[in-house]
Amino acid sequence: MTFTWAILPKWARRTKSLDALPPVLSLRGISTGDFQEALAALLGKGAPGLSPSVIGRLKDDWQSEYDRWQRRELSARRYVYIWADGVYLQAHMEDDAACMLVIIGATPEGKKELVGFQVGVRESAQSWRELLVDLKARGLCTAPEIAVEDGAMGFWTALEEIFPGTRHQRCWDHKIANVLNKS
Repeated sequence: MTFTWAILPKWARRTKSLDALPPVLSLRGISTGDFQEALAALLGKGAPGLSPSVIGRLKDDWQSEYDRWQRRELSARRYVYIWADGVYLQAHMEDDAACMLVIIGATPEGKKELVGFQVGVRESAQSWRELLVDLKARGLCTAPEIAVEDGAMGFWTALEEIFPGTRHQRCWDHKIANVLNKS
């Protein structure tokens, strides 16, 4: 008879959800010096802490991974549909929310992938143009057949310049909300 761990896989020292915790805390604005206190509050007093130097190294690793992802080659990628939206995020104690421009693509096989994102100046044509030009420069040369967006004019203007053959479709959720709002 063999024993099988129900909580952790064989030889694992911690769960995947625990590995995901430090990046989430970092994104939520927890300072490097406050990680130990935050982990103790979440995991209990006996929880092993992470020193500021370990957190600093982890942040450097996360930044390197992000930089590699942002530079990845896209020439082998093809997206039939893309969804674009500006998501407003308030980080740390800042007064103004930053606009994160996000593009998600669907491959011909139907798999959804995060194609690109960057902080923009609201949802301006210039901000969308910069993101689309970056994607094209990294090899995304085949225009998507359809782009879905909430109706913000900046995206449509930039899309016409970078991928002029792509058809536009208004997001149904936004369209329905607008119709219900006006009735």
